[in-house]
Amino acid sequence: MLDYESIVIAVLYNCGGGMSIKRILSQTKLAKKHEEKLKAAAKKLIAEKVIFKNKYDRLYISEMRKVFTGRVASLAGTYGFITNTLTGEDCFVKGSALKGAIPGDIVLARELEEKSGARSAVAAVIAILEKTEELFAGSIVRDGEKFCVLPDTMCRQPLEICKVREQIHEGDKVLFSVRKRGKHHSEHLTDIEAVFGSCEKASVCTDAYLAQNGIATKFSEEAAKQARETEDKAGSAKSREKRLDLRDKPIFTIDGADTKDIDDAISIERIEKGYLLGVHIADVSHYVKGGSALDADAFARGTSIYIADRVIPMLPAEISNGVCSLNPEEDRLAFSCIMELSRKGAIKKYRFVKSIIRSRVKGVYDEVNRFFDNTANEALKEKYREVSDSFPIMKELADILARNRRLRGAPEIKSCESKLICDENGVCTDVKSRIQGISEGIIEEFMLAANNAAAHTAIKRGLPFVYRVHEKPSDDKLLRLREELAALGINPLGIKKQSEASVFADLLDRTANDPRAPIINDLVLRTMSKAKYSEKSIGHFGLVMAEYAHFTSPIRRYSDLAVHRILSDCVKKISKEKIEKKYAVFAAKAAAQATCTELSAVAAERQCEEYYAAEYMKKHIGEEYDGIISGVISGGLFVRLENTVEGRISTESLPTGSYEAVNGISLVRTDGSVKYTIGDRLRVRCAASCVNTGKIDFELISSQ
Repeated sequence: MLDYESIVIAVLYNCGGGMSIKRILSQTKLAKKHEEKLKAAAKKLIAEKVIFKNKYDRLYISEMRKVFTGRVASLAGTYGFITNTLTGEDCFVKGSALKGAIPGDIVLARELEEKSGARSAVAAVIAILEKTEELFAGSIVRDGEKFCVLPDTMCRQPLEICKVREQIHEGDKVLFSVRKRGKHHSEHLTDIEAVFGSCEKASVCTDAYLAQNGIATKFSEEAAKQARETEDKAGSAKSREKRLDLRDKPIFTIDGADTKDIDDAISIERIEKGYLLGVHIADVSHYVKGGSALDADAFARGTSIYIADRVIPMLPAEISNGVCSLNPEEDRLAFSCIMELSRKGAIKKYRFVKSIIRSRVKGVYDEVNRFFDNTANEALKEKYREVSDSFPIMKELADILARNRRLRGAPEIKSCESKLICDENGVCTDVKSRIQGISEGIIEEFMLAANNAAAHTAIKRGLPFVYRVHEKPSDDKLLRLREELAALGINPLGIKKQSEASVFADLLDRTANDPRAPIINDLVLRTMSKAKYSEKSIGHFGLVMAEYAHFTSPIRRYSDLAVHRILSDCVKKISKEKIEKKYAVFAAKAAAQATCTELSAVAAERQCEEYYAAEYMKKHIGEEYDGIISGVISGGLFVRLENTVEGRISTESLPTGSYEAVNGISLVRTDGSVKYTIGDRLRVRCAASCVNTGKIDFELISSQ
C-alpha cells in the first residue's frame, strides 16, 4: 500500500518545492489513477500545515529551513530519537510525532521550537522516506486466545502476528520484522523471524541481541578452514630465521584467571642506567595475511566482544587461543618492543623486532598481587619461581611511569566496571565491582609505553598508520560540567572553555576522598570525548600524549593487527614509498572500521551486562541495599549499588508530589520540600527485575 503523504513530501523536498500535483505525478512516474489520492494526501497535509499551496496551485513544504533528513536511532516506549544526517545531532521526538517510524527508517523531520528535558533539540517526523528491513526484539505474550509480540522498545502495546517461521510459546524471546506499517506503532503487523527461548534467561536475551544487531558468532567457512589449517610454525627453522631468539629470557604473561587469548608478555631487568623493558606481543600478522578469508572476517568483526562468561572472538579459537596465544612452556612467534628507560622512566632507546619467545608461566593478576601484599604461599612461590625476582623491578618501574603520567597532567578516571559470575549453565550467580590491583596497573603502564613507541615510530618515519586519538572535550560539555559541579557544591576551579587535561586531574585529586567521588568520576568521563581510531595523529587528550596507537592486542583488536602489519614491513626495511603505496588506503579503512566496530562492541557489552545483572537481581527481589544516586530524569532516580548493579526509582514510589529534574543533577519536588541529588546515598529495596529488558526497579526506603 502506497503512502501518498510521504510521496508528496519526499518529491517536494527532493525537488525544492513549487510543484503541482500533476508535476508530482510525473516525477514519481505513477499511473494517472493515483492522481486523486495524491490530491487527497496534499489536502490533508495542507490542513495539518505541513505543506502550503500558493495562488498558482504550487505546493511547498512549510518552514523548509527547519526540515532535515535523519535516521531513527532509537525508540523507548513513548518517545524516540532521530539522528540528523547532516549534523549528527540527536533530536528528541514524542511517540505521537513519529508517524509510526521505527529504528533504521530514513525520515524527513522538522525541528520544533520547544526543548526537551534532555537538552536536545525536539523534532517531529513529517514523512518516512525509506523504510528499514531491520529485525526487532520482543517477547511473546498472550492476548486472549492468540499470541502477540510485545516489542522491547518500539511501543508498549503488543503487536499482531501475521506469520510465524517456527513454533512459539508464551515468554519466548523472538526477533520480528514489520510486515505492514500502520500510522502508529501499535498498528504495525509483524512476522516472527527467529525464536531463541525463554526471555527470562540472560543468555537467551544475549543471543537475540547479537542476532538483531548482526554480530556474527560463526566464522565464514573459508576462514574456519584457514584457521584449522594454520600450522604452529614457531618451532620451524624457517620461522626462526632472522628472528631474535629470546627463549632464554625470563618472559612471562599476567592476565585474568580465565583468559585464553593471551597476546602480551613482558620481561624486565635492571641495567646500568635504568631498566630494560620488553613488551612481547603475539605475532598475529605472521599468521593472518592481508586479503585472506581470516583477515576479512577479522576486519568485519573489528574486535572481540566479552559478555559475562562468553567471548565472541575476532579470530577463530585455533588462532586466538591456539597458535597465537602466548601459552606457557611453548615456543611462540612474537613482535617485541624492547625499550631502554632511564632511572626516571624516560624512554632513551627502543626497537621493534620480530622474535621467538617461550613464556615461563601463565601469570594471574590475583596471584601476582599476593606477592605485593606479602600473602603469597609456598605453592605460589614455586609456580612463579623463575620470574618472581622480576616483580620488585617491574613495580618500581611502573610506579615511576605512573608518577610521570600524573606529572604530565593525565587524569586518573576510575570507571565503575562489573564482574559477572556465572554458573556452569551460564546463569548469573553474582555481580561484583571489578577492582584493579597492583599487577593490573603495572601491565597497563608497560602497554602504554609500547603503544606510545609504536606511534612515535610511525610519526618519525612518516608511515601511514592507525592511531588511537582522543580529542579535547567540546566547550559545551566543559561548561555543562562546570554547572554540574557548582550545583553539587564543588568548586569547578579551572574548568572552562579549552581546559587542559591537568584540570580534570586536579579535580579528581581534590575530590578523591569525597563520598561522591564515583559520581564525580562519571561526570568527568561523560564530559570527555570518545576516543577513536584515525589515520591522522592528533594526540591523546586523556593520556596527555602527542602520539598514541594500539599495538599490544592484535588477537582481539583489528587496529592492533593493522599496526603490526605496517610495522612488520618497516622492520623489514621496506621503503617508505612502498609502505605508503601499500597501506595509505588500508590505514584509513582500518581506522574507520575499528572505530565503528568498537562502538558496536561497547553497546553490546553494556546492554547484555544489563540482562545478566537483572537475572541476578531477580533472585533478590524484596532485599534491601545501600546505594548512591547515579542519575536523575524527570521520571525518577537511577541508583547504583555497591556491587555496580543499577536500577531505577520511579517518582511514583517517592513521597507524593510533582517532581522535575534540575540541571541533570537533582530531582526536586515542585514545592521545594524534597530534593534528591546525584551522589546522595539511599537505602533501597529491589522491587522488580526484568531480564527481558535488563531493567531493575528499586523502591526508596530512606535517605542517608
